[in-house]
Amino acid sequence: MKIALDPYMLRDVPLLELPRLVADLGYQYIEMSPRDDFLPFFLHPRIDDDGVDAFKRELAAAQVQISSVLPLYRWSGPDEDARQAAVRYWKRAIEITVDLGVDVMNSEFNGRPSHPGESEAQFWRSLEELLPIFEREGVRLVLEPHPDDFVEDGIAGVNLVRGINSDLVSFLYCAPHTFHQGGDLAAVMRYAGPLLTQVHIADSFDHRGSSGLRYIVNPPGSTARVHQHLDIGQGEVDWDLFFSTLAEVGFDGIATVCVFAWEERAQDSARYNLSQVNQYLKRIGG
Repeated sequence: MKIALDPYMLRDVPLLELPRLVADLGYQYIEMSPRDDFLPFFLHPRIDDDGVDAFKRELAAAQVQISSVLPLYRWSGPDEDARQAAVRYWKRAIEITVDLGVDVMNSEFNGRPSHPGESEAQFWRSLEELLPIFEREGVRLVLEPHPDDFVEDGIAGVNLVRGINSDLVSFLYCAPHTFHQGGDLAAVMRYAGPLLTQVHIADSFDHRGSSGLRYIVNPPGSTARVHQHLDIGQGEVDWDLFFSTLAEVGFDGIATVCVFAWEERAQDSARYNLSQVNQYLKRIGG
């Protein structure tokens, strides 16, 4: 298993200084999530070939590897111009990933829950163009359902990934989204089986608690989705069940710490969660 850090809370650290800091925090792997000087949210990548080469040198010097690259683009949105732009951004992001020597990318479906059928049609349209590129480059694609996406339920997300019918496409289980995926993390992981190749680790509260009144969002009837990315133990994810189920299904993929709630103590949070992951793995014999 590769234990990686999503360095989003460290995005103010210059890109070329990031590998050394991640190593100092105790991690050997980075999941490269969106940042303005690399792959911004929903925009064309910003890094050039010289920047890629310089970043590779710093990664090697720090003895840190990139476990996966995480772009977020509107490739399933109902707007066709936006979809075509997203496909262009994906193509450049794949180039960058290959140049970095990385063979895994992970992302979301990124459609709209208010237009599920149209979003899925757009998703397949984009995938028909991009999947041959992933296959040609030997890059694996790992997808997750997300709150406020056209697929939010965990079982439905596994079914969509399975329907892609490609050995290069697999499923990511995101622990802080547990309560938007149906609430039964073990059932989703077991259902995914060998398709489960990546997990995201952070805690969250069950927004469904107190008859749905745990979080009151105004105006009444708002479609906002509420969840957190907290330190392990600060929410209601069942971590004993999470790690024991990983062991049960023989998980040996990428486990990324992706806590976003504590920028004022980002480094302490990264160290704490790594220690918690290692304790759970030791407890279950992983």
